[in-house]
Amino acid sequence: MRILVTGGAGFIGSAVARLLVRESEHDVLVVDKLTYAGNLESLNPVEGNNRFSFLKADIADRVAMHTAFASFKPDVVMHLAAESHVDRSIDAPGDFIRTNIVGTYTLLEVALAWLRELGPDRARAFRFHHISTDEVFGSLGPTGAFREDTSYAPRSPYSASKAASDHLVRAWAETFGLPVVISNCSNNYGPYQFPEKLIPLMILNGMSGAHLPVYGAGENVRDWIYVDDHARGLVEVALRGKTGETYLLGGRSERRNVDVVRAICAILDRIAPDPNGAYERLIQFVTDRPGHDHRYAIDCSKAERELGWRPSATFEDNLETTVRWYMDNKPWWQRIRSGAYRGERLGLGKVNA
Repeated sequence: MRILVTGGAGFIGSAVARLLVRESEHDVLVVDKLTYAGNLESLNPVEGNNRFSFLKADIADRVAMHTAFASFKPDVVMHLAAESHVDRSIDAPGDFIRTNIVGTYTLLEVALAWLRELGPDRARAFRFHHISTDEVFGSLGPTGAFREDTSYAPRSPYSASKAASDHLVRAWAETFGLPVVISNCSNNYGPYQFPEKLIPLMILNGMSGAHLPVYGAGENVRDWIYVDDHARGLVEVALRGKTGETYLLGGRSERRNVDVVRAICAILDRIAPDPNGAYERLIQFVTDRPGHDHRYAIDCSKAERELGWRPSATFEDNLETTVRWYMDNKPWWQRIRSGAYRGERLGLGKVNA
Protein backbone atom coordinates (compact mmCIF):
# COMPACT_ATOMS: atom_id res chain seq x y z
CA MET A 1 0.00 0.00 0.00
CA ARG A 2 0.93 3.64 -0.35
CA ILE A 3 0.56 5.58 2.91
CA LEU A 4 0.74 9.38 3.11
CA VAL A 5 1.68 10.61 6.60
CA THR A 6 1.10 14.29 7.35
CA GLY A 7 3.21 15.77 10.12
CA GLY A 8 5.62 12.89 9.69
CA ALA A 9 8.68 14.85 10.80
CA GLY A 10 7.10 15.54 14.18
CA PHE A 11 7.34 13.47 17.33
CA ILE A 12 4.50 10.97 16.80
CA GLY A 13 4.48 11.20 13.01
CA SER A 14 8.16 10.30 12.73
CA ALA A 15 7.59 7.30 15.00
CA VAL A 16 4.81 6.16 12.65
CA ALA A 17 7.01 6.68 9.57
CA ARG A 18 9.94 4.80 11.09
CA LEU A 19 7.65 1.92 12.09
CA LEU A 20 6.02 1.64 8.67
CA VAL A 21 9.32 1.66 6.80
CA ARG A 22 11.07 -0.65 9.26
CA GLU A 23 8.33 -3.25 9.79
CA SER A 24 6.16 -3.27 6.67
CA GLU A 25 6.44 -3.32 2.89
CA HIS A 26 4.33 -0.18 2.42
CA ASP A 27 5.55 2.91 0.58
CA VAL A 28 5.53 5.99 2.78
CA LEU A 29 5.36 9.67 1.86
CA VAL A 30 5.90 12.09 4.74
CA VAL A 31 4.43 15.55 4.23
CA ASP A 32 5.57 18.15 6.75
CA LYS A 33 5.75 21.93 6.84
CA LEU A 34 8.84 21.73 9.09
CA THR A 35 7.74 24.24 11.69
CA TYR A 36 9.78 24.54 14.91
CA ALA A 37 8.71 21.02 16.04
CA GLY A 38 9.37 19.27 12.72
CA ASN A 39 12.82 17.75 12.53
CA LEU A 40 14.17 15.81 9.57
CA GLU A 41 16.80 14.28 11.83
CA SER A 42 13.98 12.26 13.41
CA LEU A 43 13.64 10.51 10.05
CA ASN A 44 17.35 9.77 9.62
CA PRO A 45 16.88 6.04 10.42
CA VAL A 46 14.72 5.59 7.29
CA GLU A 47 15.78 8.35 4.91
CA GLY A 48 17.84 6.03 2.71
CA ASN A 49 15.09 3.48 2.21
CA ASN A 50 13.64 3.39 -1.32
CA ARG A 51 10.12 3.04 0.09
CA PHE A 52 10.41 6.35 1.93
CA SER A 53 10.02 9.85 0.49
CA PHE A 54 9.58 13.32 1.94
CA LEU A 55 7.76 16.44 0.79
CA LYS A 56 8.04 19.81 2.52
CA ALA A 57 4.57 21.32 2.23
CA ASP A 58 1.80 22.96 4.24
CA ILE A 59 -1.42 20.95 4.59
CA ALA A 60 -3.34 24.22 4.27
CA ASP A 61 -1.88 24.71 0.78
CA ARG A 62 -4.52 23.13 -1.46
CA VAL A 63 -2.40 23.19 -4.61
CA ALA A 64 0.52 21.50 -2.86
CA MET A 65 -1.78 18.84 -1.40
CA HIS A 66 -3.42 18.16 -4.78
CA THR A 67 0.04 17.74 -6.26
CA ALA A 68 1.11 15.39 -3.46
CA PHE A 69 -1.97 13.17 -3.90
CA ALA A 70 -1.69 13.13 -7.69
CA SER A 71 1.99 12.17 -7.67
CA PHE A 72 2.07 9.74 -4.73
CA LYS A 73 -1.39 8.20 -5.27
CA PRO A 74 -2.09 7.21 -1.65
CA ASP A 75 -4.24 4.31 -0.51
CA VAL A 76 -4.26 5.56 3.08
CA VAL A 77 -3.83 9.00 4.63
CA MET A 78 -2.63 9.19 8.23
CA HIS A 79 -3.22 12.77 9.27
CA LEU A 80 -1.00 13.76 12.20
CA ALA A 81 0.00 17.29 11.17
CA ALA A 82 -1.07 19.67 13.94
CA GLU A 83 -0.01 22.42 16.26
CA SER A 84 -0.06 20.47 19.49
CA HIS A 85 1.19 22.33 22.56
CA VAL A 86 -1.41 23.80 24.91
CA ASP A 87 0.91 26.52 26.21
CA ARG A 88 1.68 27.71 22.68
CA SER A 89 -2.06 27.77 21.91
CA ILE A 90 -2.54 30.20 24.78
CA ASP A 91 0.16 32.50 23.41
CA ALA A 92 -0.68 32.18 19.68
CA PRO A 93 -4.10 30.60 19.04
CA GLY A 94 -4.18 31.75 15.41
CA ASP A 95 -1.54 29.19 14.42
CA PHE A 96 -3.74 26.43 15.83
CA ILE A 97 -6.84 27.63 13.99
CA ARG A 98 -4.97 27.74 10.68
CA THR A 99 -3.22 24.38 10.88
CA ASN A 100 -5.62 22.24 12.89
CA ILE A 101 -8.90 23.51 11.44
CA VAL A 102 -8.18 25.09 8.06
CA GLY A 103 -5.42 22.57 7.33
CA THR A 104 -7.68 19.62 8.13
CA TYR A 105 -10.49 21.09 6.02
CA THR A 106 -8.11 21.52 3.08
CA LEU A 107 -6.83 17.97 3.42
CA LEU A 108 -10.39 16.59 3.60
CA GLU A 109 -11.34 18.40 0.39
CA VAL A 110 -8.27 17.11 -1.42
CA ALA A 111 -8.78 13.58 -0.12
CA LEU A 112 -12.42 13.61 -1.23
CA ALA A 113 -11.47 14.80 -4.70
CA TRP A 114 -8.83 12.06 -4.88
CA LEU A 115 -11.33 9.41 -3.75
CA ARG A 116 -13.69 10.38 -6.56
CA GLU A 117 -10.92 9.85 -9.11
CA LEU A 118 -10.25 6.28 -8.00
CA GLY A 119 -11.65 3.16 -9.59
CA PRO A 120 -14.16 1.09 -7.57
CA ASP A 121 -11.63 -1.32 -6.06
CA ARG A 122 -9.17 1.33 -4.89
CA ALA A 123 -12.01 3.56 -3.68
CA ARG A 124 -13.33 0.77 -1.48
CA ALA A 125 -9.87 0.28 0.05
CA PHE A 126 -9.09 3.98 0.58
CA ARG A 127 -9.28 5.47 4.06
CA PHE A 128 -8.51 8.70 5.86
CA HIS A 129 -7.19 8.28 9.40
CA HIS A 130 -7.45 11.38 11.56
CA ILE A 131 -5.24 11.37 14.66
CA SER A 132 -6.52 13.44 17.58
CA THR A 133 -6.18 13.86 21.34
CA ASP A 134 -8.03 13.03 24.54
CA GLU A 135 -7.97 16.73 25.41
CA VAL A 136 -11.08 17.25 23.26
CA PHE A 137 -13.07 15.60 26.06
CA GLY A 138 -12.16 18.18 28.67
CA SER A 139 -11.31 17.47 32.30
CA LEU A 140 -12.22 14.43 34.40
CA GLY A 141 -12.97 14.28 38.09
CA PRO A 142 -11.15 11.89 40.42
CA THR A 143 -12.73 8.79 38.86
CA GLY A 144 -13.83 7.53 35.46
CA ALA A 145 -12.19 7.48 32.04
CA PHE A 146 -12.80 8.82 28.55
CA ARG A 147 -14.54 6.46 26.15
CA GLU A 148 -15.32 6.69 22.45
CA ASP A 149 -18.81 8.02 23.29
CA THR A 150 -17.66 10.67 25.80
CA SER A 151 -19.09 14.11 25.07
CA TYR A 152 -16.71 16.81 23.86
CA ALA A 153 -15.82 19.64 26.25
CA PRO A 154 -12.56 21.28 25.08
CA ARG A 155 -11.15 23.94 27.38
CA SER A 156 -8.05 25.34 25.65
CA PRO A 157 -7.47 26.87 22.20
CA TYR A 158 -5.50 23.72 21.30
CA SER A 159 -8.18 21.24 22.35
CA ALA A 160 -10.92 23.37 20.79
CA SER A 161 -9.07 23.38 17.47
CA LYS A 162 -8.64 19.59 17.60
CA ALA A 163 -12.29 19.13 18.53
CA ALA A 164 -13.24 21.20 15.50
CA SER A 165 -11.06 19.08 13.24
CA ASP A 166 -12.61 15.88 14.64
CA HIS A 167 -16.08 17.23 13.85
CA LEU A 168 -15.03 18.20 10.33
CA VAL A 169 -13.72 14.68 9.66
CA ARG A 170 -16.97 13.12 10.86
CA ALA A 171 -18.98 15.58 8.78
CA TRP A 172 -17.05 14.69 5.61
CA ALA A 173 -17.75 11.03 6.34
CA GLU A 174 -21.47 11.50 6.93
CA THR A 175 -22.14 14.10 4.25
CA PHE A 176 -19.75 13.14 1.47
CA GLY A 177 -19.02 9.49 2.16
CA LEU A 178 -15.29 9.88 2.84
CA PRO A 179 -14.15 6.63 4.52
CA VAL A 180 -12.59 7.78 7.79
CA VAL A 181 -11.32 6.41 11.08
CA ILE A 182 -10.48 8.59 14.08
CA SER A 183 -8.22 7.93 17.03
CA ASN A 184 -7.78 9.94 20.21
CA CYS A 185 -4.71 9.38 22.36
CA SER A 186 -3.40 10.19 25.81
CA ASN A 187 -0.12 12.00 26.56
CA ASN A 188 2.81 10.64 24.55
CA TYR A 189 6.42 10.36 25.66
CA GLY A 190 9.57 8.78 24.30
CA PRO A 191 12.57 9.47 22.03
CA TYR A 192 12.58 12.41 19.60
CA GLN A 193 10.00 14.47 21.54
CA PHE A 194 10.40 18.23 21.20
CA PRO A 195 11.74 19.53 24.53
CA GLU A 196 8.87 21.85 25.37
CA LYS A 197 6.76 18.93 26.65
CA LEU A 198 6.89 17.86 30.29
CA ILE A 199 9.05 14.71 30.19
CA PRO A 200 11.87 15.82 27.85
CA LEU A 201 11.91 19.27 29.46
CA MET A 202 12.41 17.72 32.91
CA ILE A 203 15.10 15.35 31.61
CA LEU A 204 17.09 18.07 29.89
CA ASN A 205 16.69 20.62 32.67
CA GLY A 206 17.76 18.00 35.20
CA MET A 207 20.83 17.03 33.15
CA SER A 208 21.86 20.69 33.01
CA GLY A 209 21.15 21.42 36.67
CA ALA A 210 18.30 23.84 35.86
CA HIS A 211 15.06 24.17 37.81
CA LEU A 212 12.31 21.62 37.12
CA PRO A 213 9.18 23.79 36.82
CA VAL A 214 5.98 22.00 37.90
CA TYR A 215 2.65 23.75 37.38
CA GLY A 216 0.58 24.46 40.49
CA ALA A 217 1.02 21.74 43.10
CA GLY A 218 1.73 19.08 40.47
CA GLU A 219 -1.58 17.34 41.20
CA ASN A 220 -2.82 17.28 37.60
CA VAL A 221 -3.12 13.70 36.34
CA ARG A 222 -2.32 12.41 32.86
CA ASP A 223 -2.46 8.97 31.27
CA TRP A 224 0.89 8.33 29.56
CA ILE A 225 1.48 6.27 26.41
CA TYR A 226 4.91 5.40 25.02
CA VAL A 227 5.23 6.80 21.52
CA ASP A 228 6.23 3.51 19.88
CA ASP A 229 3.18 1.81 21.44
CA HIS A 230 1.04 4.63 20.09
CA ALA A 231 2.59 4.32 16.63
CA ARG A 232 1.76 0.60 16.58
CA GLY A 233 -1.79 1.39 17.60
CA LEU A 234 -2.14 4.04 14.92
CA VAL A 235 -1.05 1.64 12.19
CA GLU A 236 -3.57 -0.92 13.47
CA VAL A 237 -6.35 1.70 13.42
CA ALA A 238 -5.37 2.95 9.96
CA LEU A 239 -5.18 -0.48 8.35
CA ARG A 240 -7.63 -2.58 10.36
CA GLY A 241 -10.00 -0.18 12.09
CA LYS A 242 -13.61 -0.11 10.92
CA THR A 243 -14.42 2.95 8.83
CA GLY A 244 -16.66 5.41 10.59
CA GLU A 245 -15.39 4.30 14.00
CA THR A 246 -13.35 6.03 16.70
CA TYR A 247 -10.66 4.29 18.75
CA LEU A 248 -9.07 5.57 21.95
CA LEU A 249 -5.39 4.71 22.55
CA GLY A 250 -3.96 5.06 26.05
CA GLY A 251 -1.18 3.62 28.15
CA ARG A 252 -3.18 2.72 31.27
CA SER A 253 -0.50 4.67 33.13
CA GLU A 254 -2.12 7.48 35.10
CA ARG A 255 0.37 9.58 37.02
CA ARG A 256 0.31 12.93 38.79
CA ASN A 257 2.65 15.39 37.09
CA VAL A 258 4.77 15.75 40.22
CA ASP A 259 5.15 11.97 40.43
CA VAL A 260 6.34 11.83 36.82
CA VAL A 261 8.97 14.47 37.61
CA ARG A 262 10.04 12.61 40.75
CA ALA A 263 10.34 9.37 38.75
CA ILE A 264 12.63 11.14 36.28
CA CYS A 265 14.69 12.47 39.18
CA ALA A 266 15.03 8.97 40.64
CA ILE A 267 16.26 7.58 37.31
CA LEU A 268 18.78 10.40 36.96
CA ASP A 269 19.94 9.86 40.56
CA ARG A 270 20.67 6.25 39.68
CA ILE A 271 22.25 6.50 36.24
CA ALA A 272 23.78 10.01 36.33
CA PRO A 273 24.29 11.05 39.97
CA ASP A 274 24.74 14.77 40.57
CA PRO A 275 27.54 15.55 43.07
CA ASN A 276 25.48 18.54 44.22
CA GLY A 277 22.69 16.32 45.56
CA ALA A 278 19.46 14.57 44.60
CA TYR A 279 17.70 15.90 41.52
CA GLU A 280 14.45 16.47 43.43
CA ARG A 281 16.08 19.55 44.95
CA LEU A 282 15.61 21.18 41.52
CA ILE A 283 11.79 20.87 41.55
CA GLN A 284 10.18 24.31 41.59
CA PHE A 285 6.41 24.77 41.77
CA VAL A 286 5.29 27.61 39.51
CA THR A 287 2.05 29.42 38.78
CA ASP A 288 -0.39 27.11 37.06
CA ARG A 289 -1.33 27.74 33.43
CA PRO A 290 -4.80 29.13 32.63
CA GLY A 291 -7.55 26.52 32.30
CA HIS A 292 -5.29 23.61 33.24
CA ASP A 293 -7.41 20.43 32.99
CA HIS A 294 -7.21 18.43 36.19
CA ARG A 295 -7.23 14.84 34.97
CA TYR A 296 -7.26 12.76 31.79
CA ALA A 297 -7.68 8.99 31.61
CA ILE A 298 -8.46 6.73 28.68
CA ASP A 299 -10.40 3.48 28.50
CA CYS A 300 -8.70 1.76 25.55
CA SER A 301 -10.73 -1.46 25.82
CA LYS A 302 -12.21 -1.08 22.34
CA ALA A 303 -8.81 -0.96 20.61
CA GLU A 304 -7.60 -3.86 22.74
CA ARG A 305 -10.70 -5.92 22.00
CA GLU A 306 -11.20 -5.19 18.31
CA LEU A 307 -7.62 -4.66 17.11
CA GLY A 308 -5.64 -6.80 19.53
CA TRP A 309 -3.45 -3.81 20.39
CA ARG A 310 -1.99 -3.26 23.84
CA PRO A 311 0.71 -1.08 25.40
CA SER A 312 4.02 -2.92 25.84
CA ALA A 313 6.37 -2.37 28.77
CA THR A 314 5.57 -0.53 31.99
CA PHE A 315 5.65 3.24 32.29
CA GLU A 316 8.73 3.02 34.52
CA ASP A 317 10.67 0.86 32.03
CA ASN A 318 9.76 3.06 29.07
CA LEU A 319 10.54 6.20 31.07
CA GLU A 320 14.06 4.95 31.77
CA THR A 321 14.47 4.08 28.09
CA THR A 322 13.43 7.66 27.30
CA VAL A 323 15.87 9.21 29.80
CA ARG A 324 18.72 7.12 28.43
CA TRP A 325 17.84 8.10 24.84
CA TYR A 326 18.15 11.81 25.65
CA MET A 327 21.42 11.17 27.45
CA ASP A 328 22.77 9.23 24.45
CA ASN A 329 21.52 11.65 21.76
CA LYS A 330 22.74 15.05 22.89
CA PRO A 331 23.46 16.35 19.36
CA TRP A 332 19.76 15.93 18.44
CA TRP A 333 18.40 18.08 21.26
CA GLN A 334 21.37 20.44 21.56
CA ARG A 335 20.74 21.68 18.02
CA ILE A 336 17.12 22.34 18.96
CA ARG A 337 17.97 24.13 22.17
CA SER A 338 20.54 26.33 20.46
CA GLY A 339 17.90 27.64 18.06
CA ALA A 340 14.11 27.63 18.08
CA TYR A 341 13.56 26.70 21.71
CA ARG A 342 15.69 26.93 24.83
CA GLY A 343 13.33 25.70 27.54
CA GLU A 344 11.68 29.07 28.23
CA ARG A 345 8.29 29.29 29.95
CA LEU A 346 5.33 29.28 27.54
CA GLY A 347 1.59 29.65 28.03
CA LEU A 348 1.53 32.81 30.09
CA GLY A 349 -1.31 34.26 28.07
CA LYS A 350 0.46 36.81 25.86
CA VAL A 351 -1.80 36.34 22.86
CA ASN A 352 -0.52 36.76 19.32
CA ALA A 353 -3.11 36.19 16.63
